[in-house]
Amino acid sequence: MDIVSKAKQRYTVKSYDRERKIPVEIVAQLQELLRFAPSSVNSQPWHFVIASTPEGKERIAKAADAGFQYNAAKIRDASHVIVLATRVAPSDEHLAAVLAQEEKDGRFVNEAAKTSQNAGRMSYTNLHRFGQKDVPYWYEKQTYLALGNLLLGAAMLDVGATPMEGFNAEVLDQELGLRDKGFAATVIVSLGYSGSEDFNAKLPKSRLATEVVFTEI
Repeated sequence: MDIVSKAKQRYTVKSYDRERKIPVEIVAQLQELLRFAPSSVNSQPWHFVIASTPEGKERIAKAADAGFQYNAAKIRDASHVIVLATRVAPSDEHLAAVLAQEEKDGRFVNEAAKTSQNAGRMSYTNLHRFGQKDVPYWYEKQTYLALGNLLLGAAMLDVGATPMEGFNAEVLDQELGLRDKGFAATVIVSLGYSGSEDFNAKLPKSRLATEVVFTEI
């Protein structure tokens, strides 16, 4: 499979086929792509809410109705919709859970390795928490790494996708109870298959030239 060809073929879907659904096995693969996305010091500061039913998608669409109506149909008509949410502050419970999972998965050859891993993660966490005071921004960058995994993975699986920042985050956070769990909605991604009214499917892809975006040294 030619990953470059898939990257060139993918585009942001503007209109979905309401009748065509993503097979269960492909949805499962997309979930794993999100779960295994890279993050700084393996912080995994995210949570993903997946809607596949009309009722679930309607709850997410409320955030588009509140000032971003042009995105509402992309949410309601898609096969699946994923809200990528980001942890707003470090949680001792979460950090302990990550460390425990790493140990369970056999990441540490001995106790010293475990101690070193934890110290490294806490060093970066505290740098952003107390030094740079930008944890939400730092954590959000990790969520966008997961977004990149999802978009390229969807293209490889011939699934259309639409990443959206155009939504009312306050409405969505309240609707999904994200703030009570320590998260905030970062981006919404609709997934499915292009419909007959998808004008973007017919347009050529446009990117700056290689010599403009790369410098070899």
